[in-house]
Amino acid sequence: MSVLKTYGDDVYSFHPSKTWRLSGNHLQGMIDGKEAAAQAASLALSTERFLYDIFSYDYGVELADLIGKDREYVQADFRRRIEEALGEDDRITGISNYQITFDGEVATVHFTVNTIFGDFNTERSVTLG
Repeated sequence: MSVLKTYGDDVYSFHPSKTWRLSGNHLQGMIDGKEAAAQAASLALSTERFLYDIFSYDYGVELADLIGKDREYVQADFRRRIEEALGEDDRITGISNYQITFDGEVATVHFTVNTIFGDFNTERSVTLG
């Protein structure tokens, strides 16, 4: 998520969040603030954790092993996995307004991501069967 993490006792340093705007397979200028945090959250939630060697083990979300699990398990664990994935970004302070719905074999969560720049709504789906 955030490339510039704060380590050690220096908790008062601020790291800018300016990054490239991704549009499909193209870079389209620069973004900062809430838009950059939203893009980072979207990328982390669309990347399966531990699957790609290019990413560190703390990047991405673990959703592949939810396939084949029953709805009660998915309902209980989906939120924790999202919070864990987004918690790696120091710009994101939490999630709220969490709702999960099931449509056949697809579980979809809608939630608000709370950031230091403001909140934004997003969703993530996983096919369970």
